[in-house]
Amino acid sequence: MKPDEMMQPYYPIIRVISKSYEIPQLGRKRRIAALLPHDYYDTKKTYPVLYLNDGQNLWEDKGAYGDWGVDDTMQRFASEGMSDIIVIGIDHGGSSRLNEYAPYSNHRFGEAEGDLYLDFLINTLMPYVEKTFRVSPGRENTGIGGSSMGGLISLYAGLKYPEMFSKLMIFSPSLWVAPKIYERARDFTPTQPVNIYLYAGENESEEHMPNVTRLREELLLHKSGINNLSCKLSVDPRGTHNERFWNKEFPVALKWLYFHSKFDSNEYQYPQIKP
Repeated sequence: MKPDEMMQPYYPIIRVISKSYEIPQLGRKRRIAALLPHDYYDTKKTYPVLYLNDGQNLWEDKGAYGDWGVDDTMQRFASEGMSDIIVIGIDHGGSSRLNEYAPYSNHRFGEAEGDLYLDFLINTLMPYVEKTFRVSPGRENTGIGGSSMGGLISLYAGLKYPEMFSKLMIFSPSLWVAPKIYERARDFTPTQPVNIYLYAGENESEEHMPNVTRLREELLLHKSGINNLSCKLSVDPRGTHNERFWNKEFPVALKWLYFHSKFDSNEYQYPQIKP
């Protein structure tokens, strides 16, 4: 822990699992880090876990447009009695990012590696995390999330592996890259509860809002009698496609997915962000 972290009450413990974690399915290496509750080593509790893609953009202000402020949110939540969660940040693959996060091959970007990436996540990384940290077992305690292409692969993961993930945090997904995802969403009929927090900004692109709206419609199509699927759509009328807006949305999504009993939908108003 850095000295400045030690001086901040409730600040999460940041542990770099590895700067070059092996991804055997792809023959690559990646930095992976864990954000643990500030009092993790003072308790014997187990914690639900959230796996987030694009680790470079989650904290540390390394993203081109800022970061999600995950560490700041965890600190604030802890001060409000909501510290019980572990966040795992997985760095993206730089020049390989689009392929790694693509569920289906695309004529523009080439061969999809999304299934290989999820094989790594589910069969390599998750068992390691569950062995190394005090993670609460079971799908009901496990979530995945991301934005843009990271949101797309998170959505795909949730639709393909509902037995692994019950909480999906999907920000501004790049649905145009994978139109086949609508068919999978339409056929998605989970037998156990799945909660999807779907966010979009109205100023992202001309086709973005129609795509996200269609996704939600396909998810809920002919499923009025299914009580296992909950999909909340949050729309920011000023939102553009960058970390500034995902930063503002993250606390709301995290609370809705993991601390639902403490969620007050009237407490949050979209901030006035200067252009």
